[in-house]
Amino acid sequence: MLKRLKNQSGFTLIEMMIVLLVISVLILLAIPNVTKRAAEIDKTGCEALAQMVEGQVQAYKLKNKENPATAAALVPDYLESENDLKCSDGRTIIVNNGAVSVSNP
Repeated sequence: MLKRLKNQSGFTLIEMMIVLLVISVLILLAIPNVTKRAAEIDKTGCEALAQMVEGQVQAYKLKNKENPATAAALVPDYLESENDLKCSDGRTIIVNNGAVSVSNP
């Protein structure tokens, strides 16, 4: 019976606890970096949305030979709705006589 127990292989409790400790440390290091990047991602996404709206303003200008007065002039042909002009960080894209700007939250 003793020979049979000595030949069994597996992980000890100490080895499992060391692995869990290493995984915990890696998670503790990764989570703050992810949360710091979320604001940067929102900012970049809003800037990309503003560039897309500028492209739609240019397309409107080419077709109609004038600048759109407001964002409402871009709806239905160039934007699905004015709700498309809201960024995930709370800022809004504003179109004023062909000029595109981003409002503060």
